[in-house]
Amino acid sequence: MIEEIRIHDLGVITDAVLPLGPGLSILSGETGAGKTMVVTALGMLLGNRSDAGAVRSGAPRAVAEAVVRVPAGHPAAALVEDAGGAVDVETVGAAEEALVTVARTVTAEGRSRAHVGGRSAPVGTLSAVGQTLVAVHGQSDQLRLKSPAAQRHALDQYAGDELAAELGRYRGLLAEYRSVQQTLREVTEHGRERALEAQSLRGALEEIDAVDPQPGEDERLDQESQKLTNLEQLRAAALTAHAALSGGEFGDGDTPDATTLVAAAHRALEQEAGSDRDLEELSGRVAELAVLVNDIAADLSGYASGLDDEGPARLAEVEARRAKLKALTRKYGATVDEVLEWSGRSRARLDELTDDPAREQELRARLEQLHGELSELATRMTERRRDAAHRLSDAVSAELTALAMPNASLVIDVEPTEEFTGHGRDEIAFLLKPHAAAAPRPLGKGASGGELSRLMLAIEVVLAAVDPVPTFVFDEVDSGVGGKAAVEIGRRLKMLAQHVQVLVVTHLPQVAAFADQHILVTKSPDATVSDVRVLDEEERVVELARMLAGHEDSAAAREHARELVRGAVLRGPSAR
Repeated sequence: MIEEIRIHDLGVITDAVLPLGPGLSILSGETGAGKTMVVTALGMLLGNRSDAGAVRSGAPRAVAEAVVRVPAGHPAAALVEDAGGAVDVETVGAAEEALVTVARTVTAEGRSRAHVGGRSAPVGTLSAVGQTLVAVHGQSDQLRLKSPAAQRHALDQYAGDELAAELGRYRGLLAEYRSVQQTLREVTEHGRERALEAQSLRGALEEIDAVDPQPGEDERLDQESQKLTNLEQLRAAALTAHAALSGGEFGDGDTPDATTLVAAAHRALEQEAGSDRDLEELSGRVAELAVLVNDIAADLSGYASGLDDEGPARLAEVEARRAKLKALTRKYGATVDEVLEWSGRSRARLDELTDDPAREQELRARLEQLHGELSELATRMTERRRDAAHRLSDAVSAELTALAMPNASLVIDVEPTEEFTGHGRDEIAFLLKPHAAAAPRPLGKGASGGELSRLMLAIEVVLAAVDPVPTFVFDEVDSGVGGKAAVEIGRRLKMLAQHVQVLVVTHLPQVAAFADQHILVTKSPDATVSDVRVLDEEERVVELARMLAGHEDSAAAREHARELVRGAVLRGPSAR
């Protein structure tokens, strides 16, 4: 829902802030007051072509800005965040809502700048955001349902959950169908390339198998090579340490070894340990140290003896093995583990590339099965769409009759094709048939602005519960009608406003009487400046009197205006 529109130096409007609420907002004013500038401002925010002529005379630029409140998960919020803009999230009751700000500036020279969420963005981004928020119908509108994709989406939404479920199953089958189709194409059309790739993989795998690398083997051999290269230094260090701990050929006969010193310390403490508990504890710890020193000395002796069994022969074996592994890692991965991972993937790929007549036959059989399932499902979807098209067409045509277009009807063509697409096999077209003898024509062709607005109003009223956008704007929806038809237009606008926010530019009091909020555009005596404001109840009566008779001061006109408001309340959206 649009909470606020700000307009600066656009047409005859110098500076206006237009607060909007939910429901039906009516915009009225005398001819030339600048009512259409509000619609122009919305068009700017929807990414319409910039027009330097819309900039107020003498002003450097025109600015339009809107603040829109949407559910936190609305596509508009995601688009703004993707563009780098900021989205303010508020908690309202149990739900989270997002405030989205969009703005557009047009200079007197015709240059244009767009902002979303306070961040500069391409006009295309502004347009993408705007189209999720507002649908404008009028003399210079962009038809929400003009594209075949939008018409198909609207019809599918109207068709309901059963079609949606079938469409979901269809898309799953289609994804598998295309995957099998691609695999079969590779098998049958790229035989030479597949054979060369298989030959290359086979040779590589044979090379890897001949070496038979083991996980982590390169790291283990690196460590062993370093040990063997420094064998003498390692042995000397172990023997020297052993002598320091327990004596030996590397020891100094004049210096007692660690074992002897620790044993002497333990004997000294043990003699007096019975006299003091603390000393007894220390004696025990020294005894443990003596055992530890002896164990380490024994381990060092064993380590040095083990080194005696290894030598140049083992080093040569290790280096030869490392060289073979290095040859593999240069080609297939930085480490042996990466080589093994590549080998696993390549074996799977080799299985795919191996020419297997049975596999080709299996693929063809699966493709034929999927084609049959897709065809059956697409046919059911076509039937559901035709049924929904018939119901939607009847409902819209009935609305058109009440909107002073009794001979007009909406025709929805659903024609299946041979090609499977992501949405089925149907081509869908919304067509307007102005009268019984006329040929149906695409929306927007052969209809006046007022007729087109009424047609879109009829469609939107029917679709409102299943496929709405947050805000609808109607300009010229009441063009060329009056009396009872005008009342019906007002009532249907009120019906639509039960589901979404609706803003209507009108000159008919019968329509304006249904407003939840009445906004007046007034012009200065010299018609050079306009102002925009929301009317209170009494001001609304005065404006309706002006719209009725052109004499807002007439007591009779004001009473008539009050009667219109009372009648609108009595008729209401539910009155039929």
